[in-house]
Amino acid sequence: MSKDALEFIDIRKIMEMLPHRYPFLLVDRVEEVVPGESIRAYKNVTVNEPFFQGHFPGLPVMPGVLIVEALAQAGGLVVLSTGEIDTNDKVFLFTGINKLKFRRPVVPGDKLVLEVNEVRRKMNIWKMTCVATVDGEVAAQGEVAAAIVDKEAL
Repeated sequence: MSKDALEFIDIRKIMEMLPHRYPFLLVDRVEEVVPGESIRAYKNVTVNEPFFQGHFPGLPVMPGVLIVEALAQAGGLVVLSTGEIDTNDKVFLFTGINKLKFRRPVVPGDKLVLEVNEVRRKMNIWKMTCVATVDGEVAAQGEVAAAIVDKEAL
């Protein structure tokens, strides 16, 4: 662990940092974060997630788009962990997904580990390299981009 790393961020602090709430808050805990650089977080995937009712009955599989959303939320946390951004009248929004590949399904009982690295910023846009794993196997990997915008602009 880097000397600049924070050891963990619990769900209460995550909820202070992100505007998401159940059922769309997809990060349960941050294990390690180097503010503005990298993060390792996780989502405990449980059978009572509302999306499993329809995706798919009798064969529950976490939708890939929600795996990407979990990675983006982890990316938002690494950017916001610097404490340099005032989010009172702003919101972090997706601007792009690149080179994203799904490698294995994520199912109830899995611990989805979310890692975001190589955070690059140009003006108000951040690009991040992401990987989601389960038991050391890659579930999804690629790049996401996000921008911070004024809430009034929405």
